[in-house]
Amino acid sequence: MRAVGFNQNQPITSDTALLDIELPVPEPQDRDLLVEIRAVSVNPVDTKTRKNAVVEPGQYKVLGYDAAGVVKAVGPGVKLFQPGDEVYYAGAINRQGTNAEFHLVDERIVGLKPKTLSFEQAAALPLTAITAYEALFHRMKVQDKVAGAWNAVLLIGGAGGVGSIAIQLLRELSDVTVIATASRPETQDWVRELGAHHVIDHSKPLAPQIAEMAIGQPGFVFSITQTDQHLSNALELIAPQGRFTLIDDSADVIDLRPFKRKCLSVHWEMMFARPVFQTADMIEQHKLLTHVAELVDAGKIRTTLSDVLGPINAENLKKAHALLESGTTRGKLVLSGF
Repeated sequence: MRAVGFNQNQPITSDTALLDIELPVPEPQDRDLLVEIRAVSVNPVDTKTRKNAVVEPGQYKVLGYDAAGVVKAVGPGVKLFQPGDEVYYAGAINRQGTNAEFHLVDERIVGLKPKTLSFEQAAALPLTAITAYEALFHRMKVQDKVAGAWNAVLLIGGAGGVGSIAIQLLRELSDVTVIATASRPETQDWVRELGAHHVIDHSKPLAPQIAEMAIGQPGFVFSITQTDQHLSNALELIAPQGRFTLIDDSADVIDLRPFKRKCLSVHWEMMFARPVFQTADMIEQHKLLTHVAELVDAGKIRTTLSDVLGPINAENLKKAHALLESGTTRGKLVLSGF
């Protein structure tokens, strides 16, 4: 089968940073689905893995964690799906990725593709939807109000893939006020269009902008990007006993001592934890993808697809990685077919 992989860590500007390769078609075991890939999306985890993953000599690492496709075969323990089902999912970081014609994935982290979306539109959703859903409702528990706080969530980095779906989930599944940060006119328009109640500029200090609203201190902060740059402001503006969640990998060590003064809880969301550690509740990802598909098909949430860059090959994936590394994308980049 055709695939795109790498065998050494290189900058994306290198001609051999990603390579078109041939690999054998894998066989499904236990609760695996063998999925014929129709479309994939790219995420920051792809670029981080390309830069840092250790690849054994003579082997290739295949990236890609978002996918939409068709089930071609199932393992002997599969209970939820059958060949012919159209599915979408985000995979697991400890297995080969989705940038290949065929891919193995545990059924417990897979959902039926939204019926109203194309494969390209569906591929934009899984990883960011799982990340946002888990962070907001499983970890930070925005459904449980913080006593005395303004019932609001500050999303630091509201225009990217995670922020774009987080805004929609919050508007549809909670009564929380959504404050999103965005620094350019086009990204500010984007987050407003998605449903943010308030938009502030993360290129300027955040705490004074929140204070100017004169409504109070938000009970929740979801730091999606550049946590190390915004941490002191976030600690200043969040309410006592508030809940702080982050997902990015800070360049510096994060000092948790300042969180003590306000008795803040801290959650570091990692959506791959359930599949990597085969947790007893990993089927929660199947359930939440099913829920998201229902919301999409009901017209309550839309895809966050921003651009389709062409077929799945090394050249186009290099373009996608370069765009992600620029830090200026909004929504999700997708590649389709081989």
